[in-house]
Amino acid sequence: MSGSVNWSLLDWSILGPALVAGLLVLSTHVPLGQRVLQKGIVFIDLAIAQIAGLGVIAASALGWEPQGWAVQGAAALAALAGAALLTWMERRWPDIQEALIGALFVMASCVSILLLADNPHGGEHLKDLLVGQILWVTPAQLWPVAALSALVLTLWLGAQRWLGRAGFYVLFALAVTASVQLVGVYLVFSSLIMPALAVRHAAPRWQLPLAWVTGALGYALGLVLSTLLDWPSGPVVVLTMAVLCMAIATKFHGRS
Repeated sequence: MSGSVNWSLLDWSILGPALVAGLLVLSTHVPLGQRVLQKGIVFIDLAIAQIAGLGVIAASALGWEPQGWAVQGAAALAALAGAALLTWMERRWPDIQEALIGALFVMASCVSILLLADNPHGGEHLKDLLVGQILWVTPAQLWPVAALSALVLTLWLGAQRWLGRAGFYVLFALAVTASVQLVGVYLVFSSLIMPALAVRHAAPRWQLPLAWVTGALGYALGLVLSTLLDWPSGPVVVLTMAVLCMAIATKFHGRS
């Protein structure tokens, strides 16, 4: 890891698609994150993201093309199965739901590790799943994610009252399935929770736009900083977003 600034690396043909990927993730995860905080199930994103990642790993273990539709389908089916399981657990054991979500995340993580145990590149695959490869996102990857994000956001903002518990989990699973393959588990979780936490003391009508702006600044500044310093982008964006969100949260908390 180099600590010197390298201005020649600041190439927007690379940073542009990465930033758009982050904005697409934020478009759905910020409003979903607000509901997650209201429901008190903050680890649901980690669990669903890990289950979607397990679907990708399982498909790769079967020799399927990494960027093919079969792998995308496997990830989506795994996430939807996880969503169905979470819906059932919420009905059956609502008082211990957060603990069960945490246990589900750990189990999915362990199965992923076991599937990668005999893969000589298993450690690299697991790292990519967690921290992502946002700088390697291509414009071709963004179009289907943009279409899915538009659908999820339209349904969430326009038909939220009719979705119910199951509808929430289905939309959540679909959004996470797309985003985890773009930016990784850590950025997915950060995009869901951090902006929503930062603005929870703001006036209700301003919370959603402020959360979007805060998250967007986190992605933009984090990508630029990681590129200039030649540091891994995923962790830098997470930490940049965390600092921004803490500053915003402190400002609004002082007014409450």
